[in-house]
Amino acid sequence: MSFKVEVSHETASRKVVRARRPRRGNTEDLLATVLFAVLFAVPSVGDSYQVFILPQYMLFGVLAMSLCLVWGLGGILSFGQGAFFLIGAYALGILSTRVSGSLGVWLGIAVGIALSAAVAGALAYFLFRARVRGSYFVLVTLAISTIGGVIATSASDLTGGFNGMFISRVQLTVSGWGVDLASDSTSYYFVLALTIGVYVMLRWLSRSAFGRVLVGIRENEERAEALGYDVALRKTLAFSLSAAIAAMAGAIYGTEAGFVSPSLADVVFSTSIVLWVAIGGRDFFLGGLVGALAISLVSEKLNSAIPEYWQLLLGVLFLAVVIGFRRGIVGSAILAIDRVGDRR
Repeated sequence: MSFKVEVSHETASRKVVRARRPRRGNTEDLLATVLFAVLFAVPSVGDSYQVFILPQYMLFGVLAMSLCLVWGLGGILSFGQGAFFLIGAYALGILSTRVSGSLGVWLGIAVGIALSAAVAGALAYFLFRARVRGSYFVLVTLAISTIGGVIATSASDLTGGFNGMFISRVQLTVSGWGVDLASDSTSYYFVLALTIGVYVMLRWLSRSAFGRVLVGIRENEERAEALGYDVALRKTLAFSLSAAIAAMAGAIYGTEAGFVSPSLADVVFSTSIVLWVAIGGRDFFLGGLVGALAISLVSEKLNSAIPEYWQLLLGVLFLAVVIGFRRGIVGSAILAIDRVGDRR
């Protein structure tokens, strides 16, 4: 009799979890809609500097969402997203100057995405097949970023070395129709559309069978293997996709910022990406986006107000958020909204 009670209790618990998950997803999408509406209105109410700088921060948000895919959905912490971001930026910068016309631009974006996905896939496949996980995998991904920065510095004939590379604003043209990113307003809405597209795609992926299997692997990898899933293959696909998204964001960032340097793959920037996601909330793609936007904006304001102590103050802010909001800012907000809804 006790066994039946336990089973019924477990079944009831599962029903509660299933009932709450759609609500959390709906809450995240609702908050994302509000955020995108605000960003859409910025060029109408903001100044020219905001229209210039916010696309770069939105691309940081896309980079952060790529980490949410592997860390939040799959439980794979990676410090290598900066390296893939760097590959995308340099690929566009190098090929757009060496191949004339729109072909060089599209080729640069495609090569950056393909190269990043291939490197991530090959490395992840052998590591996951060898059951390398946890802190050991983190160290390997940190080494990827370090190696990427060293290669970018040493290949000075192609990359400009330590001084970096200047990249002109490009024009994306397909069959006579194109988007000229030289215009700040056009570039702003293009990056906003790209950000929305990546968010929608990742939210769809999280609801798909592939996303649900990734969550199952994150919760209990041995059980997923026992159920017959190829865990190494699915983790490899997720890591490759996250690298491709990071490279795409890096390519557009290169032309948006007009400059790329090896510092995009150093330890500081790689750690910053992890902090963006941790502070925003790694369980939600909106968390990565908001974390990147908020921290970038706060860092800019603090740097201009108190240049001597802004990093110290930002560190204190990080600690306060991590201690006070263990699920991240967005994660805590979504849970609070859902609790209010449950009470009603």
